[in-house]
Amino acid sequence: MVLIGVDDSGRVAGKELTPGVEDELHQILAEVHDPGRYEITRLVVDGVPITVLAVAERIEGFAQTSNGRVLARQGTRKASLFGAELRRLLNKKALQRFEETDVGISLDDASDPLIQSVAEAFDWSDPGSYPERLEQRGLVTPARTLTIAGALYLTERPSERLGKAYIEVLRFPEGAPDYDRRVEISGPANYQVEAATDMLMDELGSEIVVLGIRRHELPRLPHVVLREAIANAVAHRSYEIHGSPIRVELRPDGVKIISPGQLPEPVTVNNIRETQAARNLQVISILRRFRLAEDAGRGVDVMENSMREELLEPPVFDDTGHSVEVTLPIRSAVVPSERAWVREVEHRGMIEPADRILLIHAARGEVLTNARVRDLLTVDSHEAREALHRLRDAGLLVQHGARGGATYVLEESLAPPAGLRLSPHELANLLVDVAREQPLTNARVRARTGLDRPDALRLLERLVEEGRLRREGSRRGTRYVLPS
Repeated sequence: MVLIGVDDSGRVAGKELTPGVEDELHQILAEVHDPGRYEITRLVVDGVPITVLAVAERIEGFAQTSNGRVLARQGTRKASLFGAELRRLLNKKALQRFEETDVGISLDDASDPLIQSVAEAFDWSDPGSYPERLEQRGLVTPARTLTIAGALYLTERPSERLGKAYIEVLRFPEGAPDYDRRVEISGPANYQVEAATDMLMDELGSEIVVLGIRRHELPRLPHVVLREAIANAVAHRSYEIHGSPIRVELRPDGVKIISPGQLPEPVTVNNIRETQAARNLQVISILRRFRLAEDAGRGVDVMENSMREELLEPPVFDDTGHSVEVTLPIRSAVVPSERAWVREVEHRGMIEPADRILLIHAARGEVLTNARVRDLLTVDSHEAREALHRLRDAGLLVQHGARGGATYVLEESLAPPAGLRLSPHELANLLVDVAREQPLTNARVRARTGLDRPDALRLLERLVEEGRLRREGSRRGTRYVLPS
């Protein structure tokens, strides 16, 4: 407690909590690195107002001054910690986990169905052993009260004791600064992960691509990637920062998931794929038992690999100092019709996920070489040669030349739909030729060219504007014919 308006002798001099005083205190605390939770309140003592700054006890982490010093109180003075003293503090903090803090809820007040769901996840068969097993899992204290991790899984409304321990989903329309829909997803941690993943998958929907007689439904983001990103946010957020929820921003070009708290040491944005550290070990371990998170060390790998396999841009990770942000791009340099075409080609032979991008470039008319593959896949010469030979042996590429002068092109029978290989001018001429045989519809254009619905409509409308086609009918009965 810091009493502002009381001198060193204990005399109450007074300090009114005005907006200016409050702003000044927030500014001072903003210069402290990771100050933790604090509150500023007004207190009247013998009719004289003073200002009280209450700083919460830290269990997870510690604060530093703006120049990086760690200070500790020693008697009546403050001293900087160095060497062995600083090491002792770090060791003490390492042995404490905020998720195992007692929240004062009796195990008797926990939800029986939720206790049973955890028991089933761990295959516990004896109800009499539940209290002891829950204690072993860090959900219950020896005094049979719930920990923070316990409150997250064994109570219907964890946010009643843990602050904003929920997920807030905000949907933003194209180009709009403000959201048009807000959904708050609360409840037990495993429910939050499932409900948020399902909601986002429904909101995002799928790309529908028709190639010939085949119809391909391509989710805009892989389910496993969304689920893992949300599970990581729930499991690794700092619950000591109780005033901020997990925030999910859904935009037309991607999904951003913002989790309160920095990355746990020693993880950084640069080593996030190779280094693992769990801030809330019990929370993530139980999510894994519910099959809502990947095994230790595999989460980021699964996210990046799944995005690459679907020919989407990789996830982007950012540590802002007070939160961790994961951005999942929706738009990609590879259009949905190309993704669907690769799926068609994969029926002809077994290929590696990385081979897909090589087929896309070959489908665009590019002549592949060892040097070009090294550039596209960021691999060495040996790995590039293996990829080219694998596609050649599968009958997907044709090799011309040998050794250092070898080049590779797409096998002629695999020629992609017209929409992937013709220029806009050539596509327009193709449709005019088809219209000489029969009236055009959006569906017929998609089947003939592989274009998606909006692109097909834009091409037809352009031909109408140029006078090369005439529109007849409306809505689903719209047809496009040659001008009389």
